[in-house]
Amino acid sequence: MEKIRVLIADDHTLVREGLRAILELAGDVEVVGEAKDGEEAVQKTRELTPDIVLMDIKMPNMDGLEATRLIKKELPQVNVVMLTMYADDEYAREAIKGGATGYVLKNTPRNTLLEILRGIHRGEAFIQPEVTKGLLEEIVRPASREKILSDREREILQLMADGLTNKEIAKKLFIGLETVKSHARNIFAKLEVSDRAQAVAKGLREHLLK
Repeated sequence: MEKIRVLIADDHTLVREGLRAILELAGDVEVVGEAKDGEEAVQKTRELTPDIVLMDIKMPNMDGLEATRLIKKELPQVNVVMLTMYADDEYAREAIKGGATGYVLKNTPRNTLLEILRGIHRGEAFIQPEVTKGLLEEIVRPASREKILSDREREILQLMADGLTNKEIAKKLFIGLETVKSHARNIFAKLEVSDRAQAVAKGLREHLLK
């Protein structure tokens, strides 16, 4: 069985030793090298061409984010997985922008970490759920509600504001009643409201209605 070849980059010796022990117990992972800072991580990646680099963020000489950018520029086939204590949207965004295929927190259980590495080796990507939530909120927050609602949803919201019932909306738009109800549920979810009156009120406040 071909093993997953991993390079560990972390400025703490105990962390590197602990990770090596955890990974090598798995049987399908081989730790091919260690690096104590970003510069050494880049150098050893060039020399060893591992499948995955487990990269800390805060390291001396060169941090993990800069090292990731350099590695992905020179060796795009190498997967870089950030392994850090920082559940920080900014770090995660920079890591992903730099080419990282994973962002994992150091408190991740051993078996979960191994499964993440196996998935990444198969071509998947992974971002820690705690970080994903923040990134998604950041993506959604600046977007206008107008862009969030589809054209059909805006049309239905307008008809709600005009006082039409679901049945009347279905008849007017030549669509099924259940389709109208489904659109209504989506509108409520996107506008973060629980009923028609709240949806119409929010639509007026946010200039979604004529």
